Amino acid sequence: MAKRSGANVKLSENAMKVLEKRYLKKDDDGKPLETPEDLFRRVAKNIASADAKYGASAQDIAKTESEFFGMMANLDFLPNSPTLMNAGRELQQLSACFVLSIDDSMESIFETIKDTALIHKSGGGTGFSFSRLRGKNFPVRSTGGISSGPVSFMKVFNAATQAVKQGGTRRGANMGILRVDHPDILEFITCKENDKEITNFNISVAVTEDFINKALKNEEYDLIDPRTKKPVGKYNAKEVWDLIIKMAWKNGEPGIIFIDRMNRDNPTPKAGQIESTNPCGEQPLLPYESCNLGSINLANMVNAGSIDWNKLGDTVEKAVHFLDNVIDMNAYPLKRIDETTKSNRKIGLGVMGFADMLFMLGVSYNSGDAIQLAEKLMKFVFERAKAASQELARERGAFPNYKGSIYNTKGAKPLRNATLTTIAPTGTISIIANCSSGIEPIFAISYIRNIMDNVKMVEVHPYFREVAEKGDFYKPELMNLIAQKGSAHGIPEVPEDVQKLFVTAHDISADWHIKMQAAFQKYTNNAVSKTVNLPQEATTEDVRKIYMLAYETGCKGVTIYRDNSRAEQVLSKPSDEKGAVKEDAELKEAVPVKIIPRPRPNVTVGTTTKIATGCGNLYVTINVDEKGLPFEVFMSMGKAGGCAMSQLEALGRLVSLALRSGIEATAIIEQIRGIRCPSPSWEKGGRIFSCSDAIARVLERRLRGAEKAKGLVSVLEKTKVAIEDQASPSAGARKSGNGKKGDIVGVCPDCGSALWHVEGCMVCNSCGYSKCG
Repeated sequence: MAKRSGANVKLSENAMKVLEKRYLKKDDDGKPLETPEDLFRRVAKNIASADAKYGASAQDIAKTESEFFGMMANLDFLPNSPTLMNAGRELQQLSACFVLSIDDSMESIFETIKDTALIHKSGGGTGFSFSRLRGKNFPVRSTGGISSGPVSFMKVFNAATQAVKQGGTRRGANMGILRVDHPDILEFITCKENDKEITNFNISVAVTEDFINKALKNEEYDLIDPRTKKPVGKYNAKEVWDLIIKMAWKNGEPGIIFIDRMNRDNPTPKAGQIESTNPCGEQPLLPYESCNLGSINLANMVNAGSIDWNKLGDTVEKAVHFLDNVIDMNAYPLKRIDETTKSNRKIGLGVMGFADMLFMLGVSYNSGDAIQLAEKLMKFVFERAKAASQELARERGAFPNYKGSIYNTKGAKPLRNATLTTIAPTGTISIIANCSSGIEPIFAISYIRNIMDNVKMVEVHPYFREVAEKGDFYKPELMNLIAQKGSAHGIPEVPEDVQKLFVTAHDISADWHIKMQAAFQKYTNNAVSKTVNLPQEATTEDVRKIYMLAYETGCKGVTIYRDNSRAEQVLSKPSDEKGAVKEDAELKEAVPVKIIPRPRPNVTVGTTTKIATGCGNLYVTINVDEKGLPFEVFMSMGKAGGCAMSQLEALGRLVSLALRSGIEATAIIEQIRGIRCPSPSWEKGGRIFSCSDAIARVLERRLRGAEKAKGLVSVLEKTKVAIEDQASPSAGARKSGNGKKGDIVGVCPDCGSALWHVEGCMVCNSCGYSKCG
């Protein structure tokens, strides 16, 4: 049920929560000082004031301000989060996307780290190519030493990002890119094999057309020293391609970008080459360039079952005006970024609510009609955006680098902006707009949302609910069943035509995901943020086919995510499926969730490890289950009944309970490792901070031993690249019942609800948290 907030602004309950938590101005006690209406008026007033720079009258500026306010307040268009947060406030940093360069010197590396911190502090995300850095073990003449390589410096950037929160409201996010012909490419491809490593980065391999052609022919390709530009070795292209595929199958990373294609579409080649993108991969940028984004809510462009083309065109024109003004109103974190951005004036207008639009039009996402509609729709948006940019150029002048751009041809009308369209992730702003995210299909018709301790609410897609109520098959028990399954497919109570229309991400085969991405890419200057969702049982061959289809159909990159492929994935599924379903005034179902620990067998096997602590020798017994994984833990130190022993007994019981309840051992280790006491000790060259830390270390050793016993050894530990046709799931990965639940990949650190894998990032639908910023 949506509720009003201000005279003209109608927002959902979730939208209100997100705005209050992350966007509204607050006092020192954290209480909002503005309403959502105030926010939209603040942003509209600030952005419209840029017209004064071009001689607009006060009356015209007031009219523009009213137009900008109207399209935001009606949720027809929303700019990227930094603009909503900061326009008209002291910070005034309005861009979401930045790319920085890293040259092969300590001075450049640490200067870029400093610049990154300033950008993250101001609310932006950063992309880097590490391809200019010399390879690992290459000589460093100035010191007589050897280089540690790009991956080691990625870890330094990762640590710096961890220490900085973006403007207090957005966490730092990075994209790390390495060319496929860099000597350290194997280490890069596998650097996130452990989900706990380099956690503040998305990573992508920049693949060349030459590499792909040689992979298809099973030929070798040259590795290039970034300093001398000369070959320093060779790899078999197919084996490296297979390794990229294997790692992406395993946990979704790395993604790939088609770097040659990006540079063919580079509008200002004389100003520099594209090396990297922003954190989610949809915005290729030159070094020290930024871009501001915004998205049109397509769900609001449907009237009486048809697309309102006039309203859509009018919204596009206003949005281009808005985004061009943002460039002038932006307080850039670095002077160099200010200069580079204004020399090209790139904007990225995109869409959200596409899946909702399809529902309203009665078109299935996985159909030829949907693909044709996507292409027609984006062509319309691009052509109207181009016309609006040409009109702005007539009034204000073309972007400064226009003469050296690909657009400067005989008879062409100048453009105000070097790029116009981008399909960006809209995780948070789509919550505010109460629509589906970007061009993605919905991820669940209904899902379970955490509202308080041990109470879950089943959220139902509003249009599905409307259809269900009209069709007289809306029942709380049925919505609860769909939430458990994640889809309406195969449920007899749901009519077949409704099942066909309301498809979710996992109801759609991979080729339809790629076809949709390609349809939008055809009329998108920059790139398209899209995740290809795969079921857990998908194979590496499935991934290979997706990558090749993306390449063949003109995509600029591709990201896949196989359900349950991350070790820390947590599913929001009640184990007591016979629990009573309650219904409140808004017909939301409260479902209590009970986790029942596995019973302890009468006989178990395990090992006891002696480890020295500051309080004496600690004996840690770890028993394992039938899979050889930790199942329960017992500790012994000193006499029974003592204070230390009683605390250890309590800790052992809780750790054992967690293990038997399905909590990953790695998550337990993360919680108790590093806890300090006044009496640390040394053991086998390592520091033991406390008894808790000691227990974590023993658990970690036991877990590592189990992994090695199963042959799950990192590629980096091998002397050569070993490519398998089909990898095994990571140790301890939990299966998801029927495998159709959807892309819930963890627990939100802010509110405790489920994290969903959306557009290459982890997003919370409840509070708006996004791991990518």
